[in-house]
Amino acid sequence: MGVLAVLRRVRAYGGHFLLLAVLTLVTALLVTGVPRIADRLSGQGLREQFGDLPGPQRDVLYTRPAELQTGTSEVTAGQRAGLDSLLAGMPAPVREVVGERWYTAETEFGRLKGPELTPDKGLIDLSLRTMTGLREAATLVDGRWPGEAAQRAAPVETALAEPVARQLGLRAGSRLRLALRTPDGQDLAATSVAVVGLFRPVDPEGGAWDGLPSALRLTPPVGDGQPFQMVGMTDDAGFDDRAAAGWAVRFSWRYRVDPGRLTPVRLDTLVDGIAQLDRERPAGLLLSQGVDIPLRQYADSLAAARTLLTVVAAGVLATLAGLTVLAARLAVHRRRDEYLLLRARGGSTTAVVRRGLAESLLVVPAAAVAGWLLGGLLPADPLGAGTPGAANGLAVAAGVLATLALPVAVLTGRRAGGGRRDLLRVGSGAGRLTVEVTVVGLAALAAFLLRRRGLALGDEVDPLLVSVPVLLAVAAALLALRAYPWPSRLFSRLAARARGAVAFLGTARAGRAGVAAPLVVVVLAIATAAFCGVVAAGISDGRDRAVTRTVPADALVSGDRFAPDTATELAGLPGVRAVTPVLATPGQRLLADADGRPGGAGEAYVLLVEPAGFADVARRSGLDLAVPGALRADGDVATALPALVSPDFAAALADAQLADEAGRRPGWVDVQGNRLPFRVAGTAAEFPLIPAGTGRFLVLPWPELPADGPHSLAPTGFLLAAGTVDPAALGRVAEEGQTRYQTSGTVTGGKRPLPPQVTTWAAERERLGGSGVNGLLVFGFAAGAAGGGLLGLLALAFAVLAGARGRGQVLSRLRTMGLSRRQWRGLLLVELTPLVVVSVLTGAVVGALLPVLLNPVLGLSAFTGGAPVTVRFEPGLVAGVLGLALLALAFAVAVEAVNNRRMRLGEVLRLGEES
Repeated sequence: MGVLAVLRRVRAYGGHFLLLAVLTLVTALLVTGVPRIADRLSGQGLREQFGDLPGPQRDVLYTRPAELQTGTSEVTAGQRAGLDSLLAGMPAPVREVVGERWYTAETEFGRLKGPELTPDKGLIDLSLRTMTGLREAATLVDGRWPGEAAQRAAPVETALAEPVARQLGLRAGSRLRLALRTPDGQDLAATSVAVVGLFRPVDPEGGAWDGLPSALRLTPPVGDGQPFQMVGMTDDAGFDDRAAAGWAVRFSWRYRVDPGRLTPVRLDTLVDGIAQLDRERPAGLLLSQGVDIPLRQYADSLAAARTLLTVVAAGVLATLAGLTVLAARLAVHRRRDEYLLLRARGGSTTAVVRRGLAESLLVVPAAAVAGWLLGGLLPADPLGAGTPGAANGLAVAAGVLATLALPVAVLTGRRAGGGRRDLLRVGSGAGRLTVEVTVVGLAALAAFLLRRRGLALGDEVDPLLVSVPVLLAVAAALLALRAYPWPSRLFSRLAARARGAVAFLGTARAGRAGVAAPLVVVVLAIATAAFCGVVAAGISDGRDRAVTRTVPADALVSGDRFAPDTATELAGLPGVRAVTPVLATPGQRLLADADGRPGGAGEAYVLLVEPAGFADVARRSGLDLAVPGALRADGDVATALPALVSPDFAAALADAQLADEAGRRPGWVDVQGNRLPFRVAGTAAEFPLIPAGTGRFLVLPWPELPADGPHSLAPTGFLLAAGTVDPAALGRVAEEGQTRYQTSGTVTGGKRPLPPQVTTWAAERERLGGSGVNGLLVFGFAAGAAGGGLLGLLALAFAVLAGARGRGQVLSRLRTMGLSRRQWRGLLLVELTPLVVVSVLTGAVVGALLPVLLNPVLGLSAFTGGAPVTVRFEPGLVAGVLGLALLALAFAVAVEAVNNRRMRLGEVLRLGEES
């Protein structure tokens, strides 16, 4: 019978319990499902970012240096077995993520000769290589593989890549002679080599072909008179033959980390395991790997992202907790007469609380379980462990607290009598004042401690970080409540002098409205949404500045040295609006005079730009980038060029006495054989095109060299203002200009430069903002902004409903006295506008100030490539706040109108004076 009575009461007040159940379900869903989604997004970002790296950067490579083999004629058998033994000796976290692996053995280079290798083809050196997985990674197009015939064609059989063989005029069946070369040109350990097959790689980009030098192409000479280098694939017998003949051989074992096996959960143990590899490296082997750097970078950005999202989650969960309390209070308020009657009939406080607990137990735990089950259905990281245990614990805690919300509200909301509760006085209650002072003091103390000690980034939730945003939002709401009645009463006095009763009654009721708890929740929700918007805008702006520092134009062409007419060729391409040259020379030593005596100031990164052209290209590219006036100062190579230097280098120059306090005494720098005098005209902490982390740099304006200057300056890059220019066309023209410089007669021979690189601003911006933890950030900011806005509107609805009965009585009486429907809407609008404006604006201000306070400890630069994030009040936020305020006001009026339609005029008048 007791259960049936509880069921009847739940059914009678089904709307209130449905609201409690929905809030509990949403809370359990969020605390269970959001961690699963966050783990999936972070794992996906890790695998995508690591998978985009070049293959060699994902390799762990063991090498045994080239040496002569003695004491055995079969050197490959034992070394090949090391592929398994080295893997078995790796730490378990590293061994679990290894995908492909290769064993390679190579001989030193020998001079190759043959009938097809005519003198016009240049000198050719050959290295013999044997490797695992060759027949799976390549397809024969002619002949056979080495070692397949019953009788060997020669002491050494080899297979060549088809492009290499065609380029040299070789074919299956070609007979060559291979010999070591002494310094005086004598041949040693000569042998015959038979080309028995030609192959084509299945995937030229596959990891099997990442060894250097490449087996798929001829390696160009490094200088005049130097040979081309090529690699021929052989079998174990051919390799052992050369090792036994006294050729030095080198072995390598390469293990590639598979991005598909990486998971953020084991990221720290993997980094530690890679560090352990070097400490436990077998004797006689060298270890090289670049795996730990991207993993550490991702771990840092992931820790910062989780810390940032903790702030957002704390705001959303605190808002949901506040809404649950408001829903419980509203339910108790609507049933206050029932509880008073129970007490009047002799019911104890325990009995009343027990009744509320029984009703809550019938609804809320089931909603919590439903939310937990729904959260478990959301997609998680396929390599993770499912729902984290902490999330399950939070779901249980959320269910327990939501279940206790109604009985606690019954206990705290018990009042013995009636009376008006719509009078909000500044000095009302010493208890309330004590609570407010305590909350404000705790918020200030927590913010001070957080700024002082910093933040502990990692998987553990920082309680101080979680509490600071919530405490600050609550403190701001309480201060707003204290200040809220004063302007309302002032406007009420002014309205009393005007004609009409609508403005006076509306402002008078607004000044007496008791909306403390709902206003706090509204401020907390709006602050969370504003925080997400401000931080997202700050990160986006920081990424723009980071990319602009790297590529201060629509496109950047960089290389070795270019012919002077390359700029004209680039400017002639379709879509190019402006071109300006740049010259970068890292590690240049400063001189004391034109005679080349060292100046004692050390080395610096030297950059030459054309100030006017630099500014014009940036402007045409739509970038907000100004050239410092120091570079535009007068100066020439006959006196001294104005220089913009870093603070560290300016101090070094002063210590070396190359410049006096006014910067008038010149120093000298050698740029491409030209000794240029300079004077310090200004300092700057950074400058576009200067690599991040460069402590010493020197920026000079492009000088006009005298006619008898020793050398003309050759640019090492170009900045272009271009619309839809084809990067491939830019690269082709740039490579032609680089080749013209190398073969112009001014400078010939030397090491062949790498092909020029073309980097566009748009591509670099997409790379920086489209990988790593960006998906996790976008999800967190979108969920926080949308959730904060929706929950803020819901809290505002509670604020409206809390005083709806009292407003209904007043409006009903005024309607009987002749108040028109239009005046009624105006009265409602005047009464609700101060509430909406104060709550939304207070939340927006708190949300905008929170990033400013927390910026030094959030580590936001991890999302911008190291560029500092400047958080500021964006104009778009003002428009968003105003739009949200109008939406909130319209929503509040709609809620009030719907609520009033549910009550007839006579019914409202018979409800009594409770409010």
